[in-house]
Amino acid sequence: MSNDDKDMDDWEAAMAEQEAAEDEESGESEAGGGKGKSSSHSGMDNVQTAELEELSEDKPVTEEEKRKLDAILDIPVTISMEVGRSQISIRNLLQLNQGSVVELERVAGEPLDVLVNGTLIAHGEVVVVNDKFGIRLTDVISQIERIRKLR
Repeated sequence: MSNDDKDMDDWEAAMAEQEAAEDEESGESEAGGGKGKSSSHSGMDNVQTAELEELSEDKPVTEEEKRKLDAILDIPVTISMEVGRSQISIRNLLQLNQGSVVELERVAGEPLDVLVNGTLIAHGEVVVVNDKFGIRLTDVISQIERIRKLR
């Protein structure tokens, strides 16, 4: 017997066991009615919709959640601003030298991408702060979406 045949037999046995359990369950819940063999959907009668709490940004944070949050707030992340990208051949890459200009796909004046650990979280524009470059964020995704993207 091959492994595929054995896996199929195990699968069929598990399905038969599940069907038998469903038949037994439906036989107990029905008052003697029915033929003993239930349809494959009989287990669906007891299915209930889960009541999920809507995520909101203004929900108060519990003390336990604050402790958990404090544990991760000091973890360092890499934030980078991307001006643009370009694809060039290795031949052209090897020909680059001081003074070479690489044309980027992004149009001048278009907002920069702000990335945290390589994940896009915002767009912004370049500013100068105390003789250093900075970025003014113009479009930021929500905190919930940021956390989802960082997972």
